[in-house]
Amino acid sequence: MSNVKIKPLADRVLVQPAEAEVKTASGLYIPDSAKEKPQKGTVIAVGNGKKDEPLTVKVGDTVLYGKYSGTELSVDGSEYLIMRESDIFAIL
Repeated sequence: MSNVKIKPLADRVLVQPAEAEVKTASGLYIPDSAKEKPQKGTVIAVGNGKKDEPLTVKVGDTVLYGKYSGTELSVDGSEYLIMRESDIFAIL
């Protein structure tokens, strides 16, 4: 796991997005301008949850989230997303 010194607050989750696909299933290479944002990532850090709602995701989970979910962060050259747990659709 990554050694990031960011601690999300309340019901927020820090996610490291998966790498975008560079090749299609048929073997065609996708140029950078046509790549879609990944909608899958790994949970790096979690907050403490709300008073009556504990978090269901934990560090190390692979999750699916909405295409436009979260706020992008760049820390030490790595890209992350910080989002509310409600923006996460599923744990894989």
